[in-house]
Amino acid sequence: MICETIEDFLAALPPVGAVAGLDLGEKTIGVAVSDRMLSVASPLQTIRRTKFTKDAEALLALVAARELGGLVLGLPRNMDGTEGPRCQSTRAFARNLSRLTDMPIGFWDERLSTVAAERALLEADTSRKRRSEVIDHVAAGYILQGALDRIGHLRRTP
Repeated sequence: MICETIEDFLAALPPVGAVAGLDLGEKTIGVAVSDRMLSVASPLQTIRRTKFTKDAEALLALVAARELGGLVLGLPRNMDGTEGPRCQSTRAFARNLSRLTDMPIGFWDERLSTVAAERALLEADTSRKRRSEVIDHVAAGYILQGALDRIGHLRRTP
């Protein structure tokens, strides 16, 4: 089930359970996971992309192993808020994945998530080699944390 808004995504989630955030790149998929209370995102791993079928198998195996209740995909909007080819690619990935699972799939604006991840890694004095290894799943953590913060706000607001 594809949810266009974070409100719809929250309504479709099971009452308790973690979710994953994905940073979809052309060559990799950065993955971050939340805690069961949906408050903290933790970068987890980077999956090397091959074909959609293999990518989906890897993601769904992770979903099953961690008993995840939903996926948040970073939506790479242009800086002016419009959607370009990368957004279309992300939406196509979500549509194809939704045919393989009933779990809710939501979107979160990922503008500047990679920039924020890069800055955090530089501030932590991470080597260039290590940054290239972890940047995608750290960016996924930023994407997921933004969505979790919004979910937390929605839960607190009557």
